[in-house]
Amino acid sequence: MDSTSVANLVWAIALLADLAIKVVALIVIPRGRKPTAAMAWLLAIFLIPFVGIAFYLLLGSFRLPSARRNEQARIDTLIAERVAEIDTHTRADVALWPRWFQRVVMQNEDLTALPAVSGNDASLIADYEASIAQMASAIESATRFVHVEFYIVSFDETTAPFFAAMERAVSRGVTVRLLADHVASKRVANATETFAKLDSIGVSWAWMLPVMPTQGKYQRPDLRNHRKLVVIDGRVAFMGSQNLIDRSYNSPKNIERGLKWQELMVRLTGPVVASVNAVFLSDWLIETGDLVDQDHVPPAAVPVSSGKLVCQVVPSGPGYITENNLRLFLSLIYGATERVILTSPYFVPDEAMVYAITTACQRGLEVQLFVSEIGDQGLVYHAQRSYYGVLLEAGVRIFLYPGPYILHAKHFSIDDDVAVIGSSNMDIRSFSLNMEVSLLVRGGSFVADMHRVEDAYREAGRELTLEEWRREPARATFLDGLARLTSALN
Repeated sequence: MDSTSVANLVWAIALLADLAIKVVALIVIPRGRKPTAAMAWLLAIFLIPFVGIAFYLLLGSFRLPSARRNEQARIDTLIAERVAEIDTHTRADVALWPRWFQRVVMQNEDLTALPAVSGNDASLIADYEASIAQMASAIESATRFVHVEFYIVSFDETTAPFFAAMERAVSRGVTVRLLADHVASKRVANATETFAKLDSIGVSWAWMLPVMPTQGKYQRPDLRNHRKLVVIDGRVAFMGSQNLIDRSYNSPKNIERGLKWQELMVRLTGPVVASVNAVFLSDWLIETGDLVDQDHVPPAAVPVSSGKLVCQVVPSGPGYITENNLRLFLSLIYGATERVILTSPYFVPDEAMVYAITTACQRGLEVQLFVSEIGDQGLVYHAQRSYYGVLLEAGVRIFLYPGPYILHAKHFSIDDDVAVIGSSNMDIRSFSLNMEVSLLVRGGSFVADMHRVEDAYREAGRELTLEEWRREPARATFLDGLARLTSALN
């Protein structure tokens, strides 16, 4: 066979392979996937078939392995059985709520097995170092256990007091358990020293969602556990947006730019602490196979504190059959009657969220969005900007938090009596790919405190107007549009 024939044969095989890839993609990719995500994957495969299919094989599965999903379902059943033992006075009195809010709470419990409970206190912490100091102080009073779970864990000058408190707790005979996301925590500058330190002080720790194929531990590598929480003795808990690391994330490029992260955490007491602990215990069981001894678990009937707040913990992620956080957010926005105030560092919503927000404007509600003026992740920053036009045209007021700060807080308020705070961004990644935890709170005093935080954002930043946005150069909005296409690949 001469060279021309060989070349023709190679081309024919390549064309047939290209056609086969596209046909198979049309059949396989749309199954169980949102139309926008399916279209994005199909576009990638049709334009760059061999590269596209390689990325799809690596990143195309948006669910955790079935064994992990089955274990989450089994744990939810155990939680539901335990919840059934809780005294009725601990459960919130749903009859006192508006009917729409009753339905939201019922939806959350149906999806996660965790109930809404009354009699809680909650205080917001907006100062970065003060948050770490308060968590360390609470650990100093531990007598039974300390449970720590963060997306990123790092031993540095800022977090040293937290590590010292854990060390002293261990020396008192307190059991300290810690979970850290494998990919996120391994890539920080001093990861080796951090986990050597945990070993040296006697903390029991484990990786969350480890990517270790040689050890049989593997899933899509960008499915991550993004939760941040601390529980002490089942009586006090912390959760929110902040990781256990210096405010600069110890990144040379962040330090060079002078970037600092602005966070919001919440300190909790009351029956809801048991729900926060249940999230940790579920993750610990899944990652280690260790069902924690009952001595370390608070009693089922937790005494009601003097608090007045109704709280419900809502975990979410690819271990569940649906997007628990997205359903919660949509339900609350559609239930709002006066105002919706959103804060998200990475705001890349899906179509349902865009419709909910713009529909709120059309219903005559006041809608505000707080985001950072500068970005730390170029692709996400441009994808976020691609939504500004449609939001501004609908009537959303967008406030830009000034650099060198990255507004990393994740929360929103509905009217004057409902709020959510947690680890979840309002983006497709947090809805579908990350394991997150959110706290739903009903109580005017708490929402008033959150409004004061929002007022501080408003005073520190500036408002982006529609007129200003329309003056954006075409090259910038072109990049925004391209980034938006890639955001749908989930």
